[in-house]
Amino acid sequence: MSDARLLSALSSLSHVAKQLDVAPPAPPALDANCVKLNMNENPFPLPPIVRQSAIAALEQHYLYPENENADLREAAACVYGLSADQVIAGNGSSELLGLVYKAFLAPGDTVAMISPGFSFNRKLAMLHEAQFLEVGWGKTHSLPTHQLLFGPARDAKFIVLANPNNPTGTFVPIADIERLVAQSDRLIVLDEAYVDFAPDNGLRLVNRYSNLLVLRTFSKSYATAGLRIGFGFGHPELIGRLRTMQNLFNMNVIGHAVGASIIAHRAAFEENHQRIMLARERTTIELSKLGFSVLPSHANFLLARVPGEHDGAWWQAALQGHNVLVAFFPENGLENFIRIAIGTDTQMDTFLSAVGDISRSSL
Repeated sequence: MSDARLLSALSSLSHVAKQLDVAPPAPPALDANCVKLNMNENPFPLPPIVRQSAIAALEQHYLYPENENADLREAAACVYGLSADQVIAGNGSSELLGLVYKAFLAPGDTVAMISPGFSFNRKLAMLHEAQFLEVGWGKTHSLPTHQLLFGPARDAKFIVLANPNNPTGTFVPIADIERLVAQSDRLIVLDEAYVDFAPDNGLRLVNRYSNLLVLRTFSKSYATAGLRIGFGFGHPELIGRLRTMQNLFNMNVIGHAVGASIIAHRAAFEENHQRIMLARERTTIELSKLGFSVLPSHANFLLARVPGEHDGAWWQAALQGHNVLVAFFPENGLENFIRIAIGTDTQMDTFLSAVGDISRSSL
């Protein structure tokens, strides 16, 4: 396509699409020995019985997956003590989050998120021509209930709250969340992507409050980020309306099979969860010795304030020079922080060794 034809074709883009940044070129291939701690992935292998379900599902590769995800929803409902009409299954919880925006927002509407939070929400708001309101956490990362109920967020169509929060890893007591839900007449979207690493969860609130939607994913605690398995739990009327908006055959046969197998064998992952939490504590202690200030985390990652005169971007680049990838967020007052996913013991040893080398060389 010539430049003139391309410009003519692009001129037909909607004004929303024109506002989006053009996708960057593909990054260079990762070094095979790279320690990848920038995406909060769970690096541990699936239990053999779960892996076998994926292999068996390949035999169904020529068939369309089950529409409506009925068996997977039924399995999740049984385990979590709900009915199937209270469950929606998705291509990761990000698909379900997108459905909420599509279902509730018209151009000019407002959505509120406690900030800093999951940045994908900003893009979703832009795509739906909505106003995106970020409400800061209270002192010691407490829930800003009064601001959400009576401040600028009072007109928001819905409120997004992640618990544990990303990128901070902090956790809000479920009693505080219940007070917010009980006092609000708007939808509260509780994103519990990291809840399996936390001391409590909000799923029991689903049967008490019709204005609550709880989102879960198997990407973090069940090591299926590449398979895209997510769930939403809420009132049957809410869930039913979201399901009518889903794409046809939104999940694939492998995702169905692995999701059902994980649900049936959740106990097989408990050792994995414990290993991550132990490594999280060890890494916190070691980083503190090196001058980092680490926020208390209830997720599979840590957010750490970097020491000295260099900012988070400098540390991210320095670690990449040692073949270690971490995340950096240049907004919301996080310029002096890096986020580190918790990997295997070997990966964390490599990371801590690189941090020590960088610290000594920068003195």
